[in-house]
Amino acid sequence: MKIYKNINLKSISTVVLTGALLCTTSCKKSFLNVPPQAQQPSVTFWKTQDDATAAVNAIYGNLRSWANTAFPAIAIESMGGDDAEKGSSANDSSYMNSYDGFTVTSTEGQLQGFWQGQYQNINLCNQVLDNVPNISMDQNLKTRYLAEAKFVRAYSYFRLVRAFGDVPLRLTVPKDASAFNIPRTPKAQVWAAIEKDLADAEAVLPQTYPASDVGRATKGSALALHAKVAMYQKKWDQVLSLTNSVMTLGYSLVSDFEALFRLNNENSKESVFEIQCDYRPDIKDASNSQYAQVQGVRAQQGYWGFNVPTQALVNAFEAGDPRKDATILFVGTTTIQGDAITSVAGDPTMYNHKAYVPFNTPYDNNNPRGSQQNVRVLRYADVLLMNAEAANELGNSAQAISSLEVVRARARQGNAAILPKVTSTDQGVLRTAIYHERQVELAMEYDRYFDVIRQGRGTAVFGPKGWKAGKNEVWPIPQSEIDLSVGVLTQNPGY
Repeated sequence: MKIYKNINLKSISTVVLTGALLCTTSCKKSFLNVPPQAQQPSVTFWKTQDDATAAVNAIYGNLRSWANTAFPAIAIESMGGDDAEKGSSANDSSYMNSYDGFTVTSTEGQLQGFWQGQYQNINLCNQVLDNVPNISMDQNLKTRYLAEAKFVRAYSYFRLVRAFGDVPLRLTVPKDASAFNIPRTPKAQVWAAIEKDLADAEAVLPQTYPASDVGRATKGSALALHAKVAMYQKKWDQVLSLTNSVMTLGYSLVSDFEALFRLNNENSKESVFEIQCDYRPDIKDASNSQYAQVQGVRAQQGYWGFNVPTQALVNAFEAGDPRKDATILFVGTTTIQGDAITSVAGDPTMYNHKAYVPFNTPYDNNNPRGSQQNVRVLRYADVLLMNAEAANELGNSAQAISSLEVVRARARQGNAAILPKVTSTDQGVLRTAIYHERQVELAMEYDRYFDVIRQGRGTAVFGPKGWKAGKNEVWPIPQSEIDLSVGVLTQNPGY
């Protein structure tokens, strides 16, 4: 595997340092997804600016891995919601149904996959934060690299804490075997560590990058993620302040909602942060994202057909809302790009349009189909809706309505007959409108399940699926991790 020393994030591969310690409670080698001959011993690494660049690039490269964007992420971050269900054929990966119906047990494998995927990210970040300060290199670049590592570490801990609650908090690479096995840290302390990382990052990261660096974490990325972290803690003053700051940085909405998710609109003016993915037939390890492949139209072009929309999501859209067809790819229709969407008996009747990649997109048999599709993590529309929610919770209905209207106006596309303006200043009515707008605007983007829970509506919305208060606010801690810790890690209640 070639280690790229340039900064094109869509072309990088993951660096593996053989002398480094994993950040999980075990020392498994199963996470190594590159040939052993490409590994560079850590004792010969961490010497030059090029080493620092390669290590930071590796952080971004790992974000597009299977654990971060495919089955583990779908199971943990999408299946619990009411807008998505397993898909594929009835018997294919039926274990996914246990997440949809809240019957999952601690031994189900996607739990460990997600857990390890996030701690792999954190480990790569910790290696940079521990070692790059000692490298003699450009000081401004060093400072920026450390801020980028803190952003990704915060993002990974954010994913962990909202999924599992208390999780082990590790902010350095363990120096010896005895330091591996640590207990779960109270989530309040994890939230605080996330916020500190993001505050550090937003003070350093640039607002924009030159073309060669597009896709790196920016000041806007850190501010927006910080706002979302504050939102989960109901720190509404902070959410409002942070989103107000993002709204001064030059972001705007892409006019065509459907086009927003296509390849030619990656890293658009609406993009706050995306996981950078690419198709590189000459370097297979840089084409490893299966985000689009696992969600594409089953039996067409070799896609798998998982994580499909539900009828509940179809019903959630207001009459005439063009976001419905831009979010849900219905069998029997033809896309704007000219692809006829077909099926065979037993296949789903609709798919995630946001993960769709036109069938004529370059591909070869050595790489996943659709590996070019970036994963949209933070969009400006999300920032506007966080701003609206915070303003409403603080009693500022005028600002709440203003931010909400920007999102609805884009969806309306000039047709005054659909999506009427929200005019009520009643806090409860406006809150319901904002919740609804988050559901339809951000559908299939891995927020719905966690949104409903943080809003305190789990029983009302997910109760018919089997959700139980006092248990299903979080997923079970992987039993394999508890076993490896010899009981140091404890299980969540009810599991």
